[in-house]
Amino acid sequence: MKQSDFLENAENCAQMAEQATDEPTRNRYKRMEAGWRALAEEQDWLEGKIHPHCKSMSMHENAAHERRR
Repeated sequence: MKQSDFLENAENCAQMAEQATDEPTRNRYKRMEAGWRALAEEQDWLEGKIHPHCKSMSMHENAAHERRR
């Protein structure tokens, strides 16, 4: 899967969370969204878009780090 696939799944989960009729369901979709976003970030790391030492940084912080290199 590509990063865009993971992000699309995350967005779908976010939309389902908004439409959820109860709190447990909303929380479940929010956790799923977070999981898909984490997979998207992991994919960036695997593809070399994020430096391995900077994996814990946010995407914004990592981009700034890469510009300084």
